[in-house]
Amino acid sequence: MAGRINDDDVKAVRDAVPIDAVVSEYLQLRNAGGGNLKGLCPFHDEKSPSFQVSPSKGLFHCFGCQEGGDTIAFVMKIDHLSFSETVERLAAKAGITLRYEEGGYNPGHQRGERTRLVEAHQIAARFYADQLGSAEAEIGRRFLAERGFDQAAAEHFGVGYSPVGWDHLTRFLRGKGFTDRELILSGLSQDGRRGPIDRFRGRLMWPIKDVGGDVVGFGARKLREDDNGPKYLNTPETPIYKKSQVLYGIDLAKKDIAKVSRAVVVEGYTDVMACHLAGVTTAIATCGTAFGGDHIKILRRLLMDNGSARVIFTFDGDAAGQKAALRAFEDDQKFAAETYIAIAPDGMDPCELRLAKGDEAVADLVEPRTPLFEFALRQIVGRYDLETPAGRAAALDEAAPVVAKIKNLASQHEVAVQLAGMVGILDERFVVQRVAQIARWQRDRGGRGPGPAGPERRRHDVGQIQAPTAPAGPALNLRSPAHRTERELLKLALQRPELVSPAFDAYGIDEFTAPPYAAVRQCIQDAGGTTGAPADYLDAVREAAPDDTVRALVTELAVEAIFAKNVDEAYAGDQLVTVRLRAVDRRIRDVQGTLARLGAHGDPAQLSAVQNELWVLTQYGQSLRNHGAAAL
Repeated sequence: MAGRINDDDVKAVRDAVPIDAVVSEYLQLRNAGGGNLKGLCPFHDEKSPSFQVSPSKGLFHCFGCQEGGDTIAFVMKIDHLSFSETVERLAAKAGITLRYEEGGYNPGHQRGERTRLVEAHQIAARFYADQLGSAEAEIGRRFLAERGFDQAAAEHFGVGYSPVGWDHLTRFLRGKGFTDRELILSGLSQDGRRGPIDRFRGRLMWPIKDVGGDVVGFGARKLREDDNGPKYLNTPETPIYKKSQVLYGIDLAKKDIAKVSRAVVVEGYTDVMACHLAGVTTAIATCGTAFGGDHIKILRRLLMDNGSARVIFTFDGDAAGQKAALRAFEDDQKFAAETYIAIAPDGMDPCELRLAKGDEAVADLVEPRTPLFEFALRQIVGRYDLETPAGRAAALDEAAPVVAKIKNLASQHEVAVQLAGMVGILDERFVVQRVAQIARWQRDRGGRGPGPAGPERRRHDVGQIQAPTAPAGPALNLRSPAHRTERELLKLALQRPELVSPAFDAYGIDEFTAPPYAAVRQCIQDAGGTTGAPADYLDAVREAAPDDTVRALVTELAVEAIFAKNVDEAYAGDQLVTVRLRAVDRRIRDVQGTLARLGAHGDPAQLSAVQNELWVLTQYGQSLRNHGAAAL
């Protein structure tokens, strides 16, 4: 039976690894005010940042999709790990040795699958790197030298060599305690006639890392003529390697991409190396697949989609490179960044350009040249004879729908005008109107069509009907002043408990009119209240939540910024008074209704008691209005 990680060790890991440091490995964070940070949510597509991180509380929350939690929850969600795998991974980063209960700890049996596969790849990367210095690897070192890469460059990028033999790595990993099943599952080995054999043999090896820096796969380049395999052989799809979701060099480039809001997309491993060594440290490449939507999601989180963000594609000038550029343009509208294409003279790639003309030429190549939309449209228009009316009409018919996909209307109009010039149609207004007409048709068709949007929306609607009581986040009912104030008071109780205690702890659950807010008030009460809140107060409140929905709302309120510029006792007192005064006014209305029902012929004792309660409530309400928090 697998041992459970000691609770104190879990807490130590949670405290030792700052949540902002972990989240920053996956997306760019900027100041959101009040000590919080914000960025584009990694769990859903969005144009403006609604994802917030509170370093002081160790929590994150997205106000768009409602995902939230602590450091462990973030890593579990983003890397699809189990709880144990996540704690083990964070513990390794923090240098914490974990203790396991219920029978001790056996690494080979108790670590999660992903942790084991990543560890196998880390060991394999070191093994291949060591092999690059062997006599057999002379052919690999020569390959690198011929392309301008010395030993220091190879070490910086972790380049290695896989021996020619059948099972050198397989035997090495077996000696490290990995099972045959794990070796096959990892993609490092494959089935042979007598058991697992090495997948990569006699090749130059590039380790492929995810955005968090873990080795998840390899790219292998053929070196010998007697190798009958493809020129480049990549790791197959595995539980930790999805080629559509990895970018080679992202671990080295991510900080500079976020810093300068620019990314350079090249085609190969040596192109990434050449760019980085030439000072273009924002270069990344896809791994044996076309640049697509999942790659865009990775870059958008780092670029933050601000107004100056740029993505530059460097494709070869041949037909294949042009085709790749057109494919990239199909996804262009998923970026908020400006996209460009750069093609080196004589069709050279960045690696060849560096060899021929030096580092400066590579740096100059990736300075934005031609907007990607312009390149794509010229490729389309160039296929037609623009000297004839029929040719111009045909070119417009193919190009106009491409322009119509541009969502920003001002940009769409500007590009339509440029298209008119490319095609040679003097009546720009006609082209603009034609593009706008197609855009409207595309929108209308999308609204009625049977595509994914329709069924997905219907499933979402059904989910909403089945769970109408789920908290709706910031938009619960902000048009209601009562709900807005209740929300603000709960934020104070969670974020600044010292400002609202001990008065808050005397507030009844029924003083919060929104059911989700009443549930949070109950959690605070169950956790011991705001008075003398201990260091782990927020953890205790989250633990007191009856389900994940309420727990998510607690996290949300603990992260959301308090509206006031000056969060002090006066502001807290105003919120306390407002919530209490509304509760008093509601009770007065209830008592007045009781009096009306009793009438003049009611039981004298009951009538007297109700009248007395009404007098007390009225006096209390007046005192709150006159003296504020002092009357609480």
